[in-house]
Amino acid sequence: MGIQIWGAFGGFQKKTGALVGRRVNGQNVITAIPHPSELPPSEGQLSFRARFKLVVSFQKWITPLIRTGFRNAHKEKQNAFNAAFVYNYRNAVTGSGLNWTIDYPKFMYSSGMLGNAAGLEMQVNTDAQLDFSWTAVPDTGVGAASDKASFVVYNPAQDKFVVRADAALRSALAYDLAVPVNFSGDTVHVWMNFVSADGKTASNTLYVGSAVVM
Repeated sequence: MGIQIWGAFGGFQKKTGALVGRRVNGQNVITAIPHPSELPPSEGQLSFRARFKLVVSFQKWITPLIRTGFRNAHKEKQNAFNAAFVYNYRNAVTGSGLNWTIDYPKFMYSSGMLGNAAGLEMQVNTDAQLDFSWTAVPDTGVGAASDKASFVVYNPAQDKFVVRADAALRSALAYDLAVPVNFSGDTVHVWMNFVSADGKTASNTLYVGSAVVM
């Protein structure tokens, strides 16, 4: 049963007859009830679904970082997650047919004018740990000592993420990131970014590289 919350001319929610009402980005939207196709999906449709699912599944683990990272990088009536999805779907996927993978160096969870880490180095000298260091001056000159660094580590062999939001200040110039012991021997992919202290400005995502965990 449809519920007419906003009066006779204000739209409705839920199903009424052959129509469905809902609220999308502050607007009342009324659509017909979708009817499932009796035709089998085409190769193109299956390929689209596989690519779509890959990007959504990959992004969902870092949704909080995306909300901040794409806060000022999305269009009106578009949320941060969708803006990141559009970018990554178009630019950070490689493959064909049903065989799609994330193009790790091109993946983005943050986009903005804040400077990223200059002179960034990643080293593996300790069991189950990644060591990072950088210089004080942002790579673009835009930033402050109070900017906060976040890190994302992905282990494709186990399909697991390690996320460290607001892990260190830019002024710290270093951060040691512990990963699960069972990552030992696995290759991981690593990204980082900076966000201003007030959370209103972000840097672009920086792909740090890949490393084999000790």
